[in-house]
Amino acid sequence: MSTTSPMVTEYVVLVDDEGRAVGTSPKATVHTDRTPLHLAFSCYVFDSRGNVLITQRAGHKKTWPSVTTNSCCGHPAPDEDLGKAVVRRVNQELGIVVEAMRLLLPDFRYRAVMDDGTVENELCPVFGALYDGPAPVPNPDEVSRAEWIPWAEFVRFVDEGGAVSPWCREQLPHLRALGDEPSQWQTGRPEDLPEAARYLLDQA
Repeated sequence: MSTTSPMVTEYVVLVDDEGRAVGTSPKATVHTDRTPLHLAFSCYVFDSRGNVLITQRAGHKKTWPSVTTNSCCGHPAPDEDLGKAVVRRVNQELGIVVEAMRLLLPDFRYRAVMDDGTVENELCPVFGALYDGPAPVPNPDEVSRAEWIPWAEFVRFVDEGGAVSPWCREQLPHLRALGDEPSQWQTGRPEDLPEAARYLLDQA
């Protein structure tokens, strides 16, 4: 008798322009040339020396394969706490457990179109997290490479036209507006999150 577990269908939360949940859609099929607005998140992982963990997306990803981007992105499951979803996804993609996580950009939203017409269309709150543990172990299904670089060096790379994901490029000006030193950035207000987002973690 086979012991193989059945595939579990993952769902994303669909939202309206006001950030209210209006339904769900299978994650595997939501990204098309008519992708509906849905809930996501981005995370920038820093160490105590001011470095940021930059990743390269796996080459077989449906959207922006092999592109350089921030530490981690993902989608909360329906009814999943958004902060816990970030912790879960960082661990799944990079094999690490982040701490001292905080909300940075509660209302970030973007839309981007790939050359083949595939659309990303997300309400995407942005988080920062601290990690000083062992080296990350990227999951090859999601990430082909991960490296630590000084935050200022990454900012210069993007400013000078370095190729990064469209969401990362759009997030950078908002993050830079928070100040030059990530450890001193002001924490965003949970009440500014989309209504569909649940953020219950301690922000201390």
